[in-house]
Amino acid sequence: MNPRVVSTPRVVDLFFEYSLLGMLAAGYFAVVGSGSLDWPTATLAFLGLCLRALMVAGVVEFELSGRVTSALAIAYMGFFPLDYLFFSGSFLKSTVHMVFFLAVLKVLTAKTSRDYLYVEVMAVLELLAAALLSVSLSFFAFLALFLLFAIATFASGEVRRSVQLKRSVVRGGLRAFPRRLAVLAVFLFAGILMMTAGLFFVLPRTARAALERFVPQRYHLPGFASEITLGQIGQIKQSSAPVMHIRSYQTAGLLDVKWRGSALNSFDGRRWFNSSSGGELLRVERGVLTFRRTRPPARPGRNIVYQVQLNEIAADTLFVAGAAESISISLPFLQRTPSGSFRVPRFHSGGLSYGVYSFLEDESAPVAWTPDPLPPAVRDELLQLPHIDTRIIRLARQMTAGAESEEEEARALEHNLRHDYGYTLELPRSSVPDPLANFLFVRKKGHCEYFASAMAVMLRTLGIPARVVTGFQSGIFNPLTGWQVVRASDAHSWVEAWINGRGWTTFDPTPPDPHAASAGVLARISLFFDAAGQFWQDWVLSYDLDRQLVLASRMEESSRRLQFQWIDDAQDKLKAAARASLRHALAFGAGIAIAVLLMLFGPRALRRWRALQRVRKIERGEGEASDATLLYQRMLGVLRKRGIQKPAWLTPAEFARVIPASELTVLVDDLTGAYNEFRFGGRRDVAPRMVRLLDQLEKL
Repeated sequence: MNPRVVSTPRVVDLFFEYSLLGMLAAGYFAVVGSGSLDWPTATLAFLGLCLRALMVAGVVEFELSGRVTSALAIAYMGFFPLDYLFFSGSFLKSTVHMVFFLAVLKVLTAKTSRDYLYVEVMAVLELLAAALLSVSLSFFAFLALFLLFAIATFASGEVRRSVQLKRSVVRGGLRAFPRRLAVLAVFLFAGILMMTAGLFFVLPRTARAALERFVPQRYHLPGFASEITLGQIGQIKQSSAPVMHIRSYQTAGLLDVKWRGSALNSFDGRRWFNSSSGGELLRVERGVLTFRRTRPPARPGRNIVYQVQLNEIAADTLFVAGAAESISISLPFLQRTPSGSFRVPRFHSGGLSYGVYSFLEDESAPVAWTPDPLPPAVRDELLQLPHIDTRIIRLARQMTAGAESEEEEARALEHNLRHDYGYTLELPRSSVPDPLANFLFVRKKGHCEYFASAMAVMLRTLGIPARVVTGFQSGIFNPLTGWQVVRASDAHSWVEAWINGRGWTTFDPTPPDPHAASAGVLARISLFFDAAGQFWQDWVLSYDLDRQLVLASRMEESSRRLQFQWIDDAQDKLKAAARASLRHALAFGAGIAIAVLLMLFGPRALRRWRALQRVRKIERGEGEASDATLLYQRMLGVLRKRGIQKPAWLTPAEFARVIPASELTVLVDDLTGAYNEFRFGGRRDVAPRMVRLLDQLEKL
């Protein structure tokens, strides 16, 4: 005889499927958070998860037959070569597309235990992929969610499997099943997380160095290398991702500087670039690169010392404030471009940390000596212009009318652009033939590279050599970490012009952002998240033997200090507690009395309150089968007070028949019949009648 298969209660199935969806969602968002999933694939997977959630909730009925599923899978196999050749252009990307498409199919068609097992495996693979691709703190958050949902999934899956094997009598109701199992999952999750976190922070993170050999750098901010297209920095400024952290060794942050990246000399009407890739390859000796001056600075200034930590999304450009006199960096070579920028070799990947000792000139001060003129070839390059709208030439002359020197002309252009044009991050809705003329005469608003490009082009029309510089504004100081945070939204471009008699001079024609105040409030709120991310970077991703030694030395120092201070601290705290207790003796005594009363009578009162709540549910006809036993035990309690004891070997029906004939007999007989109907017949409607009969029995 085949064993009878029992269907799983609906509440168990719902808990299991929602937990499984939570596993999938945690793995999915971990992969999306790594930035390695293109938007069509991410959208398809997200819609699949949402559709499955609606199917589980019973809101949407959607079913794919096995034949249709097989046909779709085979069709995508045929599409795979087309994706590889014409759309993705990469075997890895096209494979990821295929895996996610098949995964969505499996999620939407999962019905059997084997299907659910495949879905669980896919969720685990998603998390493993995110572990290889992600280096942000968000991965740890999604890992924690994944652990929580995984525990709930495997626990409820085991309950589901056990229920399907054979029927068993459940004394408690299933309504509390999700709450009990969820609480158990939370406690298991917390324990596992604490254990894994301990191992996570004690063991060095050597896996990162190994994985960097197999996982190439995924994404770099454009615009800080050898070219920038008009509108590109506006796209970068839409993001608030941290790009670098700076620690000043002299003051609490460097809030009045610009972080210079690349200087671009050539303009073709749409983009700035460096036509020549020449430069000087400098060898770093013992981790330090020093630059010797041939003469003192032309203008007075001050020396600054700072440490920079570039995040992995930053470009392969060193961002420097002022003129670097020495750079401390753990690389064998650096490349210095003709415009004075520094770039790291192509073989470098991952984040970068370097220290700089530089001189910050006061450009408003008078010059001590006249700089040498620019070489003719460099000057010619910095005066070249593409075919431009003649109105730009007339506008430049109009803005500089009355100026008597090159510096006055440059300041006039800077002043007029800052005051006559507006700032916006909105990009043009459609491409225009001449974006610079469109900015100056049609839109009359834009962001930094439009202002910098307009000023540099107009300076060249006046015969003043100029170039556009890309980099970042100062950022914001985080008092929680002591580091200055520079985000992608701080990306900026400005102008460097060669002024006869003064040399290279910085001009910034971009007006202030009118939304900078509200953005600053949000940036300050994000400082807490940045502090957590900095901790993740320092003590998790970069955690090595050196960090272990630092942590051990700090713990040893703290323990020595505590060994001598803990006695005095304990005495002081006891004296303070005694003084406080004398001032609040009455309230303290009342609190102790209340605590004692709660300990003595609280559990009994809680049991009575719960029993009363159950009785009220029974009176409303909402009781469970197990509540019949509660009412029957209440009847036996009333009979015991009257001297009638039920032997353990008698069934309820036999006990009702042996009770001596009296006015109790009819009530006990009716109560016993109602108990059997409620307990074993599943008739909830008889529960209120049992309550009424008990009330009559207690009144006799």
